[in-house]
Amino acid sequence: MQTRSQGGFQTEVEFTLPRGYVDADGNLHRHGVMRLATAADEILPLRDPRVQQNQAYHAVIVLARVVTRLGDVPTIDTRVIENLFASDLDYLQRLYERINDSDGDDEVAGHPAGRPEAARGETSAAARGFRAVGEA
Repeated sequence: MQTRSQGGFQTEVEFTLPRGYVDADGNLHRHGVMRLATAADEILPLRDPRVQQNQAYHAVIVLARVVTRLGDVPTIDTRVIENLFASDLDYLQRLYERINDSDGDDEVAGHPAGRPEAARGETSAAARGFRAVGEA
């Protein structure tokens, strides 16, 4: 996995999907780039009616915003994310959590990143509407 830096810290991560996205012409796209999320990337999708009807759709919209490249696909949108194989969606959700999580340098009260749930091994995925494939 390659990274790109801006201002001295990592802002983008290159990835390779386990299976890959198959476009309408049958072309397989596995290599892509994800950028760090902004507050707007997580907040603005909450206004979307699809998220209001189904909170799990939040992950689809967020990933469509932060995946900036996937092979030769000209535009990454919610339709592309919706058509990923479940294992690739899970991979991207986990990558998103990993690159957007605190670096751990700001421990508070003995908990990594000041979050007791992190100390228990829980992630903030559920708080963001991200669920691993197969979770209820």
